[in-house]
This record gives sequence, structure tokens and C-alpha cells, in this order.
Amino acid sequence: MTRLDYCQFLLATHVNHTLTYFADHARTDNGQPRFSHDTVNRYLRRDRVTPSLLWQNVQADLVPHPDGYLLFDDTVLDKRHSRKIEPAQRQWSGNARGVIEGIGVVTCVYVNPEIDRFWVIDYRIYAPETDGKTKLRHVREMLTHTVTHKQLAFRTVLMDTWYATMPIWKQIEQLGKVYYCPVRCNRQVSLAPGTGYQRVDALSWSDQQVEQGRLVHLKKMPAGHRVKLFRLALWRIGYPPPERTEYVVTNDVAQSSSQAAQHECSVRWKIEQAHREVKQVTGIERCQCRKERIQRNHIGCAFLVWARLKALAYELGTTVYALKQGLLSDYLVRELRQPSLRIALA
Repeated sequence: MTRLDYCQFLLATHVNHTLTYFADHARTDNGQPRFSHDTVNRYLRRDRVTPSLLWQNVQADLVPHPDGYLLFDDTVLDKRHSRKIEPAQRQWSGNARGVIEGIGVVTCVYVNPEIDRFWVIDYRIYAPETDGKTKLRHVREMLTHTVTHKQLAFRTVLMDTWYATMPIWKQIEQLGKVYYCPVRCNRQVSLAPGTGYQRVDALSWSDQQVEQGRLVHLKKMPAGHRVKLFRLALWRIGYPPPERTEYVVTNDVAQSSSQAAQHECSVRWKIEQAHREVKQVTGIERCQCRKERIQRNHIGCAFLVWARLKALAYELGTTVYALKQGLLSDYLVRELRQPSLRIALA
């Protein structure tokens, strides 16, 4: 039993991702079982699949670009029906639109805007009871690691409102990079030195200011440090109301177009696409084992499987869904040609 065996199972299976199902279907050429459920369980307990292994497998396929983007966000692996899994805890899930029991995963995605491709290059399991680290600290560590160890070229960092914090912004600026980040509507800003602070959603905007943005000082920022604030109208399908206002700040004070700012922010949805794909084609949420080490190894293997599928999809000019569904399509072609089970009608 090896890591390759388990990854191959995650790539091939469509519905059932349990260790028992894996052991029942792992057969030799003469039809004998290759290993038992306990063998799979012991392997997952002793292996150590880390984020560095994901980078080793992605590095050869990644195409860097000096104007690349680094995206940070988190997703929650739904464990509402498995309350005794060790790393699972109650936390907010944007997908469920509520607080659920789940495993938090903070991810880092690299985007090459020239060829419109992206790669998951790093991730962290949110387990404060184990390592004492917040999601914000995980992001700061991944940002540092990307610069010092991976040495990837990029220009812009994009994040969600959860990561709109002074320490992260300062770190990005110290690295000489640009950030675009939405802030909550109650964020306090000042329009000029010596004036009072007010909420961003209480500001009045002229047509010119909506188009070009406006310089503001964020509360608790160093004196004299100003950023550009944009008010963007965003449309979403299926999210009431269909139109909502998003306030975005950037240290790129030379930016003078709300349309350009909105384009920059739109790149951030690549990480949402990555989260959706890895959940739908790898079974990353489906592991039912209780031990934290097994869950960590399963999650790591799921990211390895997604990275391989994504590389093949780019190479063949298709999608990860088409590749995964193709396995069932080939099976259906064989069954229609030579059925294993034949129907008999009177």
C-alpha cells in the first residue's frame, strides 16, 4: 500500500471514498484482494503528506509571470454529519451560509494572467487547538514562504474581507507588492488629515469619485498613509439581492479607474473555482476517519489529485470535470456494447 495507490483511488472513484470501498476494489490481476481496510488505515496513520509535497508536484507545470497574482482564501470541508472527527470544529461556511461543523483549509493560489491559468501552490489546515495558529497567521506564513522559498514572481495579492488586516497589508507593502482587498461596510476612514472618521458606507460619492476612486486614510493605519478606495457594484446570480456594493481598498494609489479595479478584483474568483473543483472531483470532504493525521493525509492527497487533473486539463484543452466524467463515459460505452447485466423483456 503506497501513497500512489491512495491517490489513484481518489482519482478513479466517483461516489464512495471510504477506506472499505477502496480495499474491496483493489484487486490483483487474478482477482485477489491487494490489501485490507486495516492496511489502508495503517498507511494513512503513518504517512505524512505535507503542503511542500504539493509544491513539488506543481512546480514543473507552473508558468510564472512578473504580473502574476497571489490569491488567499479559506474553505470549509463539510463535516456536519461526522461530529467526532478530530480537526473538525464549528466555523462559518460561505457555501452553507452559516456556522457548521467542518475542517477549515486556508489555500494559496497562483494566477498567470497572460495565459489565464492558475495553480494551488500551498495550503494550511486550520487547527488552532493543535498548532495555535489563526487563519491570518497561516496567510502571512504562506506569503513569506512564497517569496523566500518558492521565489515566485508576482505583482498583486488578492484576499477576502476576512484578511483585510493591517499586519497583512503592511507585510505586502514591505515586499513591494500591490493588494486589492474588499473591506466591510463599517470600516472607518478619514477623507483628510484632521477630519473625523466615518464608515465607508456613509460616504457620499460623486460620479467622478465612483469612476476614479478616492484617497482615504484607514483608521489605525500609520499617519499620512493613504490608500485608494473604490465603490464597486457587483452582480451575483442566486444571491439575493442580485446587486450589492463592495468597497475595495488598494495601495496602488495611481489606479484611477473603477473598471480596472473591478477587473483586478475579479481574478480573486479563481480561488473559488479551485475550491469548487477540488471538492467536486477528489472527494476531499468525504473522508470519514476520525484521526487528525488521516484527515490531513487525505486532504493532501486530494490536492495532489486535483493538481494532476488540472495539469492534464490544461494539456488537453478540457476541464477537470470532463476528465473525471470521461471515466464513467468509457464504462458506459463498454456496457452498452457488451453488457455485464442483460435485461430480458417479455
